[in-house]
Amino acid sequence: MADPVYKHLDLTGTSSDSIEDAVENAVRRASKTIRDMKWFEVVETRGSIVDGRVARWQVTVRIGFNLED
Repeated sequence: MADPVYKHLDLTGTSSDSIEDAVENAVRRASKTIRDMKWFEVVETRGSIVDGRVARWQVTVRIGFNLED
């Protein structure tokens, strides 16, 4: 078996609840169209503020997946 080769892409997930939910939302959505995802890396975390409170988390994740033969 050959050593795997990965492709990666960056996505930004959002959530009004938590950073973890923002990551999960990005991974879940990507899984609808990308096969054989293997890993993710959080590359940026930010959010929006409304009335002095955190309103929404925005987390950019790099998702790696195997290239098909």
